[in-house]
Amino acid sequence: MTDTKRKLRSEAWFGGEGKNAFMHRSWMKNQGIPADAFDGRPVIGICNTWSELTPCNAHLRALADHVKRGVYEAGGLPLEFPVMSLGESNMRPTAMLFRNLVSMDVEESIRGNPIDGVILLVGCDKTTPALLMGAASCNLPTITVSGGPMLNGKFRGQDIGSGTHVWKFAEEVKAGRMPVADFLAAEQGQSRSAGSCMTMGTASTMASMVEALGIGMPDNAAIPAVDSRRGVLAQMAGRQIVDLVRRDVKISDILTRQAFENAIRVNGAIGGSTNAVLHLIAIANRVGVDLSLEDWDRLGRDVPTIVDLMPSGRFLMEDFYYAGGLAAVMASLDEVGLLHRDVMTVSDKTIGELIDGAPNYNREVIRPLSEPLTDQGGISILRGNLAPNGAVIKPSAATPELMQHRGKAVVFENIEHYYARIDDPELDIDASSVMVLKNCGPRGYPGMAEVGNMPLPAKLLKQGVSDMVRISDARMSGTAYGTVVLHVAPEAAAGGALALVRDGDLIEIDVAGRRLELLVSDEELAIRRRDWKPPAPPEGGYQSLYVERVLQADKGCDFDFLVGRRDAGIPRHSH
Repeated sequence: MTDTKRKLRSEAWFGGEGKNAFMHRSWMKNQGIPADAFDGRPVIGICNTWSELTPCNAHLRALADHVKRGVYEAGGLPLEFPVMSLGESNMRPTAMLFRNLVSMDVEESIRGNPIDGVILLVGCDKTTPALLMGAASCNLPTITVSGGPMLNGKFRGQDIGSGTHVWKFAEEVKAGRMPVADFLAAEQGQSRSAGSCMTMGTASTMASMVEALGIGMPDNAAIPAVDSRRGVLAQMAGRQIVDLVRRDVKISDILTRQAFENAIRVNGAIGGSTNAVLHLIAIANRVGVDLSLEDWDRLGRDVPTIVDLMPSGRFLMEDFYYAGGLAAVMASLDEVGLLHRDVMTVSDKTIGELIDGAPNYNREVIRPLSEPLTDQGGISILRGNLAPNGAVIKPSAATPELMQHRGKAVVFENIEHYYARIDDPELDIDASSVMVLKNCGPRGYPGMAEVGNMPLPAKLLKQGVSDMVRISDARMSGTAYGTVVLHVAPEAAAGGALALVRDGDLIEIDVAGRRLELLVSDEELAIRRRDWKPPAPPEGGYQSLYVERVLQADKGCDFDFLVGRRDAGIPRHSH
C-alpha cells in the first residue's frame, strides 16, 4: 500500500512557516514554481550529465524533459541539476581519472539539497558508474536512465562499429591496405546519430548492467537513443521514481548481492567490457556489498557469450534491440538456472517476472546457449607472480590459439616509450613476442587510461599478423579486441612485479589455468627491485589527491575514503 503520510526528506527544507522554510521556498519560486508544489509532494532530483563536450550525452537535455513529464504525472516535483560530465572521446588524460571526482559531485549534490529520490541520466562510459557510486553512498530511491546507443554505423555498404572499426581501419592504414582518404571518409558514417557507442563497448555494457541489476527500467540496455521508445522509457521512469519515494524503496534494496551476481553472469553472456569489472566492484563497495575478482571468475567464467556483437562478433546494438534485447539474453540464462529470479527491480517486478516469456526474434544476433559465440565468455581472472592481486582478460575478444602462450617480453616503460618504439624497424619483435606496457595504471598514468590494447607494429601487420599477447596495468576500450591482459595488480607505479619486467624475459599466460607468470627467479627480481624507483608524484591539484588515495584495480579504483554508504541525512541549516 502506498504510504502518502510519511514525512519526506524535502520537507526539512520546504515545510513549515519559519524563516528557513520561507527562504527555501521563496528563492525557488523565482523560477515560476507555484506555492502548492511545496505541499509535501516528492521532490525528484534529475541528475544530468548532459554536455556538448560529451557527444554520447549531448541529447540528455531533451531526455530530461521526458523524465519531468513522468514525475509531474505521478504527482512529484522534478528539479534538474548538473554534474561534471565525462566524455570518453574528448577528455584527457582519461575520463577514468575523474570518475571518483564525479561520484563525489553527485553524492554531495544529492545530500546537500532537498531531494527525496533521484533519476540518474547517463550515457558515456564513466558517467554510469560515477553517478551510481555517488547515489549508492546516499542510499535514496534511485532509477538510472541510459541515453541509448547510436544508430548502426554505415560505410560503403557495410555496418561499422564505433571504436571497433577505428582500431581495425587504423591497422589497415598502417599495413598499407587502406588509403588515408578512405579512413577519414568513415568518420561521419561511424557516428550517424545521437547516442553512445553502438558496439558492446563500455557504454553499452554499463547500460546492460543497469538493466541486469534492476536499477533501470526494462529495455534500458538497447533502445537506440533516437528511437521514440527511449523517451517513453524516460517518462515511465519519472512516474516510477515518485512511487519508489512514497514506498521508501532505496537503492540498497535493489543493489543486493544477488543483483550483482546476476549482472556478472549477464556480462559474460553479452561479451561485456572488461571495464565493467572495475565499475561493478566500486559500485558494490559503495552500497555495502563485498564484491571481488574471485566473484567475477567464479560466477562468470563458464558463462557462454551468446550475443554476437562487435567487438567480439558481427552485429551492433540496434540489431540487439530488434532481436529482443537484454530480456531475451536473461531468459536464456534463466532457463539453465544461472539467474536469481526473485531479485527485485525498480519496476516493482522481479527479474523473473520481467523476463518470463521474453522472445528472441533473431537467433543470429542472440544465439541459443547450445550454439554460443564463445563457450566461456565471462571475464577470466589471472594470477601469478606477475599479477599476485589479479589481472583480467576477455576471452570472447581474444584469439583462442594465444590463450596458452609463452613468449619473450618486449617492454614499453610508458605510453610515450611505446609510441616512440613500436614502429622502429630495428625493434626485436615477432608474432610470438609478448608486448608489455608499464606505468599506465591508476597511479601511473594517472587514471588508468584505455591504452592497453597497444596496436601492433606496422611491420608485423604487413606480414599478416592480426593479434599478439599484450599485458598492461592499463585498461582498454570496451570496443577494442585482442588477446590483451589488463588491470595488472599491483600496477608498476605501485611497485608491482610489472615494474621489473625487462626485454627478453619469458612470460607465460595460461587462461584455462588462470595463470600469468614472469619466468624470472625470485633472486633476480629481488636484485631488480633494489634498483627500482617509484615515479615522482604529481605536484598538487586533483591529480595529487587521486594518486595518493586511489585503490588498485582489484578494488575497483575508488578512493579509499569513499568506500561505503554514508546515507543522506538532513544537513544542518545554512542560515
